[in-house]
Amino acid sequence: MIPYGKRKREQRHGRAGARAALVKELERTPAGVRGDLPRLVVVDLNARQGALEAIEQLQRSGNPIPIIGFLSHVQTELAQRARAAGCKQVMPRSSFTMNLSDILRQAKS
Repeated sequence: MIPYGKRKREQRHGRAGARAALVKELERTPAGVRGDLPRLVVVDLNARQGALEAIEQLQRSGNPIPIIGFLSHVQTELAQRARAAGCKQVMPRSSFTMNLSDILRQAKS
């Protein structure tokens, strides 16, 4: 059974006609994501570990990929740290889920 939030994100992702790669660790990033620059990187800032470090590493690589992070709406300190690390946009998980189709469509264009 797929958790409700994940199922909703997958439904919205499919409607946007976008391709995605799920990467749990930056070192395991598929070569296609590293070689052919993606149009957008989305980071779950509540990942168990390494989210901010991954953002910083992507920024240091010099790739101009926009990074969007999402998190619990009450985590204002983490949101500030994510922006400082290089997130172009940080948004509450509920807003991210609700607007995912639009986010992906904008990234595609």
